[in-house]
Amino acid sequence: MPSRNSPAAPMTISARTTAILPFIVAATFFMEYLDTTVIATALPQMARSFSVGPNDVSLGLTAYMLTLAVFIPISGWIADRVGSRTVYGGALVIFTLASVLCGLSGGLTSFTASRVLQGIGGAMMVPVGRMIVVRNTEKSQLLQAISTITWPAIVAPVVGPTVGGFITTYASWHWVFFLNVPFGCLALIAIAKIVPNQRGAKPRPLDLVGFLLSGVALIALLYGTELASRDGASFAQAAGFMLAGIVVGIAAVRHFMISPHPLLDLSTLQLPTFAVTVLWGTATRIGIEAVPYLSPLLFQLGFGLSAFHSGLLLLATAIGNLGMKAFTTRILNRFGFRTVATINSTIAALTIVAFAWLAPSSPLAWILIVLFAYGMARSMQFTTLATLAYADVSDAKTASASTLWSVAQQMTIGMGVAFGAVCLRLSAYYSGSNVSGTSQFVAADFRWPFVAAGLLVLASVTGYYRLPRNAGDRIAAQR
Repeated sequence: MPSRNSPAAPMTISARTTAILPFIVAATFFMEYLDTTVIATALPQMARSFSVGPNDVSLGLTAYMLTLAVFIPISGWIADRVGSRTVYGGALVIFTLASVLCGLSGGLTSFTASRVLQGIGGAMMVPVGRMIVVRNTEKSQLLQAISTITWPAIVAPVVGPTVGGFITTYASWHWVFFLNVPFGCLALIAIAKIVPNQRGAKPRPLDLVGFLLSGVALIALLYGTELASRDGASFAQAAGFMLAGIVVGIAAVRHFMISPHPLLDLSTLQLPTFAVTVLWGTATRIGIEAVPYLSPLLFQLGFGLSAFHSGLLLLATAIGNLGMKAFTTRILNRFGFRTVATINSTIAALTIVAFAWLAPSSPLAWILIVLFAYGMARSMQFTTLATLAYADVSDAKTASASTLWSVAQQMTIGMGVAFGAVCLRLSAYYSGSNVSGTSQFVAADFRWPFVAAGLLVLASVTGYYRLPRNAGDRIAAQR
C-alpha cells in the first residue's frame, strides 16, 4: 500500500478508512458551524459581562467572518505543501484552543482577538476537511460521502439557537465556547489515527499578489454587507465598501486568469456542473441562509416568544433536515441532479415565501409544517449542490475546487444574514415601525424580507434548468 504521506490520489487508503473519513470531517464541521450559530443567542449576556452594548460584542462575530475570508483561499495551497492531515489537525487544535480563550475572555478586546485566532483555525479546517473526503472517495461513492459532511451545515444553524438559548438560560455564555473542548479532543485523536497526510503532486509557489487581492476583495464585500445590515449604519458607506470589494475582486479575477500559479484556480468554472453550483448556487444559498437569521427574530420579536421557546419551534426545521437525509441519495439517483435541483429549488422558494404569512394567530400545526418543509427543501438543495460541484472535477483539481467552493460557501453565509437584515431594515423603515432604528420590529415587518429571499432562490432555477440532462451521472451510485 502506498505511503500515507504520498501525493493525493484515490484509493491510496483502505476502504474502511474511506468509509470513516466523512464522519470525522462531519464531526469537526458540526463543531465549527454550531459555534458560529450559538453565539448569536449569547450576545446579550456577553455584553453585560463585558459592560458594553450587544452591537459592540458583534465585533467578535465580524472579526471571525473577516478572518475566514482572508485565510480560506490559502488553505488549499498550505495543505498541498505541508500535508492535509497536518493542516487539518493543526487547524482543529487552533480552533479548540481559541475556543477556550474566548470562554476565558474578560473583555471585548481579548474576545475579539480570540475570535480572530478561532477564524484562522476555521478557515483551514473546513476546506481542507472537504478536500480530504473528495480526494479519497470514488465518484460512485461521492454522493453518500458529501451527504454525510453536508448535514452539519444544514442542521447546525437551526439547532444552534436552541442550544445557545438553553446554555445561556441555565448556565452561562462561557460554556458556549467550552463545549468545543471535548469535541475537539476526540476529533483530534481520530484525525491522528485515521486521516492520511497527503500532499499535492506538484506543490505550487505562493501567489502572494492573488492572496492580497482576494483578501482585500472578500473583506470589503463582507464588511460592506455586514455594515448595511446594522441599524443606524450608512447605506452609502456600506455601498462604498461593497463597490471597492467588487473592483478589487475584478482585479483579482484578472490576475488569477493570467497567473501561471494562481491561488484560486478559476479553470474549474469551465465545468458546467461546478460553475452552476458556485454561481447560481450563490443566489440559492443567500436566500436560504437568510431564513435562519429571520425566523428566530420573527418568533421572538414578532410573536413575543422567548429565545428558548423560539429555538424549540425551530427544531421542526432540524427534523426536516435530518429526515430528508435518508432519501437524498435515492432521490438523486432516481431523478438526476438537473431535475432535482430545478424542482427542489422551486419548492424551497415557496416554503420560504410561506414564512411571510405566518402570524401570532397562525395555528401551531401550520407553523410546524412550514418549518418542517423548509428543512426538507434546505437539506435536499444543499446536498445536491455540494455533490454536483465535484461531479466532473479531476483528482488534480480537487484542492483548488474545494478552496473555491469554500470561499463561495462562506461568502453566502455572511451575505445571506446581511441580505435578510437589510431587507428587514428596509421593510420596517417603509412601514414606519422602526424609523428610529431601535430594532422594535413587528410581525408584519418580516413579510417582505421572506418574500425577497424566496424570489432570490426562485431566480436561480434558470441556471439549474440549463444544465445538461446527464449532469452528475458520473457520481450516481446507481441508475
